[in-house]
Amino acid sequence: MVREGEEVHLSIQFVRPELLDREPPSPPESPELGRRLEETVAWWREWASRVRLDGPFGPGAVRSAMLLKALTHAPTGAMVAAPTTSLPEIIGGSANWDYRYSWIRDSSFAARVLTELGRDEEADGFRRFVERSAAGQADDLQIAYGVGGERRIDEFELSHVEGYRGSRPVRIGNQAARQVQLDVYGYLLDLSWRWHERGNSPDDDYWRFLVDLVDAAAARWGEPDRGIWEVRGRPQHFVHSKVMCWAAIDRGLGLARECSRKAPVRRWTKARDEIRRAIERQGFDRRRGVYVRAFGTRAMDAALLLLPSVGFVDYADERMIRTTDAIREELGVAGLLRRFSPRPGGGHSEGVFLPCSFWLVEDLVRQDRVEEAREVFDGAVATANDLGLFSEQFDPTTGEMLGNFPQGLTHLSHIAAAVALTAAATAAAAPT
Repeated sequence: MVREGEEVHLSIQFVRPELLDREPPSPPESPELGRRLEETVAWWREWASRVRLDGPFGPGAVRSAMLLKALTHAPTGAMVAAPTTSLPEIIGGSANWDYRYSWIRDSSFAARVLTELGRDEEADGFRRFVERSAAGQADDLQIAYGVGGERRIDEFELSHVEGYRGSRPVRIGNQAARQVQLDVYGYLLDLSWRWHERGNSPDDDYWRFLVDLVDAAAARWGEPDRGIWEVRGRPQHFVHSKVMCWAAIDRGLGLARECSRKAPVRRWTKARDEIRRAIERQGFDRRRGVYVRAFGTRAMDAALLLLPSVGFVDYADERMIRTTDAIREELGVAGLLRRFSPRPGGGHSEGVFLPCSFWLVEDLVRQDRVEEAREVFDGAVATANDLGLFSEQFDPTTGEMLGNFPQGLTHLSHIAAAVALTAAATAAAAPT
């Protein structure tokens, strides 16, 4: 047992198995370990000092940024979703996934929020990793890769391992990498658009790849897919996926126009308009005046909170305000949000999904509902542990963290919410 004020050093070294007998490791002495610790602490303090966000939300945002940096594989710039596998979303259940890979969606979020904190170097690293790993043909695109850009991350189960508190199976690999998730087109094009706005336009080779992606979005938007939540049941016509296909074409048109690039503008424009009409006709509940999770359903989905982030609808549009309120009513638990409603008769339900709760904060802020946003933000922040680290989900009843930990997407969403609240506070304090 380590008592208060004591310091214990643990040194872990890697030696290749075939060299272990011939070259046994020589552990460093305690003074050397102390020097390395001091060097590490100094490096992190210097790195954190260059993260910029003034005001009361700054320290928490810095902590989240440090976590994202810690999840990053420096040689490639890849950020893993979490450093763990098979920590359950429901204790004793089978929703236990391997998150030790890099998702395009998460990397796109990371590039956006770290740029807002002044960490352009890391943001550019994520962007470059995504471009290297995904570049080629749209038909070969995956939604997740290994940290070195590996494409094969096949999933298998470890039947001999008990799992956390009996939660089985324990999985290695993630078959979601092979799913059809049409929103990935929008995230890649939106990332390129944001980088263009910062003065970094696509070169000839990458533009050809982007054209291929936009063509794929225009051709495939009418298909059902697995969506942002990577459902393993029947594919559906998820509204969020349709909107991101719309965003892919919209950003492609913008890049073609501003970069003077050749593109099938007429065909793309027609497809973009068709997507909007389909969403407004089949993805919008006219009786309630709200967007819905998927075509043919009245159920809500917290991913709808992301619709304004790509400009499909304004945050302050009455339809979006009603959608936000309906999501809170249908998915709200203890002031936070589930990502979707539990299946009727499905037994124990998962906890609140923390990234969604932070997405709600950003929506409320931009709808000029800052006090409501602050209340949700404080409730979500309170789920962190004593080191300021968030899990994927949280059980408000038991106070337990659920899902893999620490979760990069939660920390990304926390930063975005903190930036939105800081901007609102700055605007309120500005002289009129």
